[in-house]
Amino acid sequence: MLTPVSEGVSAPKHLMTEHHAQLSETTQVEETAQLTSGRVAQRRRTRKAIVDASMTLLNRGIEPSVNDIAAAAEVSRRTVYLHFPTLDQLMLDATIGLLSANTDGALTNIHSADPRVRIAELVRAMGAEITDLLPMGRRLVKLTVAPPAEDAPRRGHRRVRWIEWALEPLRDRMPQRQFDDLVSSIALVVGWEAFIVLIDVRGLEPDAAVEVCARAATTLVDAALRSLENS
Repeated sequence: MLTPVSEGVSAPKHLMTEHHAQLSETTQVEETAQLTSGRVAQRRRTRKAIVDASMTLLNRGIEPSVNDIAAAAEVSRRTVYLHFPTLDQLMLDATIGLLSANTDGALTNIHSADPRVRIAELVRAMGAEITDLLPMGRRLVKLTVAPPAEDAPRRGHRRVRWIEWALEPLRDRMPQRQFDDLVSSIALVVGWEAFIVLIDVRGLEPDAAVEVCARAATTLVDAALRSLENS
C-alpha cells in the first residue's frame, strides 16, 4: 500500500527531478515558440518596410536601385535580397501594392447597390490618376507576363476580388456558372492590359481609355440583367 505524501513532507528526489525536468522542457518549448513567433513578426515588419520604401520611391517617379531601397528602408542590401531574390520581384510587389492601395481606398466610398454603378466606379477607381501611374502599370504588365510560381498567388486575384465585389448584388440572382462567366468577361475589359491596349493600339488618351473600359464593363452587366429579366 502506498503512503500518500502529506503536507510538509518532501516528495522523493527522483520525482522532484522528473517534475523539474518536465517544467524545464515546457518552458523551453514556450520560449522557443515565442522566439519563433517574434522572428516571423520581425521578418514581416522588415519585408513591409522594404516594400513601403519601394512604393514611396516609385510614387516619387524614381526608378530605384537596391541601394536606394535599402537606404530608404534603413536595412542592408543583404537584407533586401534575403526577402526579395530579384529587384524585379520587389518592384512587382511594390507596384501592385501601390496600385491596389489606391483602388481599395476608392472602393470604400462607393455605396451604391446597383451593379452597373458599382462596376463603372470600380473601373474609374482602377484608372484614377492613370496618366501618372501609367509607367507603373506598364511595369506591372511586363513583370507578370510569365506564369507565376506554383506557390505564388494567381495573377490578377485582386482584380477578380474587386469585380466580384462590384457584382455582389447579382450573385444570388443567377446561377454560379453564369456569375463566374460574367466575372471572367469583365476581367477581359478591366485592368491595365485593357488600358494599355486602348492607349497604345487605339491611340486614346488615358482618361478616354478608362471611360471606354467603364462603358464596356457596364454593357456586359446590362446584358446579364436583360438575360435575367427574360429568363
